[in-house]
Amino acid sequence: MTKKTPTKNRATAGRAIRRKAKISASKARLVINQIRGMRVAQALAILEHTRRRSNPIVLDLLKSAVANAVQQKSANPDDLIVTEARVDQGPMLKRMRPRAMGRGMAIQKKTSHIILAVG
Repeated sequence: MTKKTPTKNRATAGRAIRRKAKISASKARLVINQIRGMRVAQALAILEHTRRRSNPIVLDLLKSAVANAVQQKSANPDDLIVTEARVDQGPMLKRMRPRAMGRGMAIQKKTSHIILAVG
């Protein structure tokens, strides 16, 4: 695997946030941990060739963060690095599933907040 570039003391050029994404935080972290600290081109290649349910969400976020960096700071997309990649737990949708003998079982539909920054 390629060596990741250190991201400390690096300015953030573009940022994108997805709130209440319909995926659990632990599943989204599996993808986010792979691309943290990488160059944008490498991160895009990993996201396009890995099969995970959270890949389309993270891929759209990364493209949005790069577009924000190019528009706001007129940064070169080839030089950008994923400086911040974070997944936080969002609100939980609570539902009930009917069970035998009139009982009900709680279902927790988990959501997450995904934050990506490039610099």
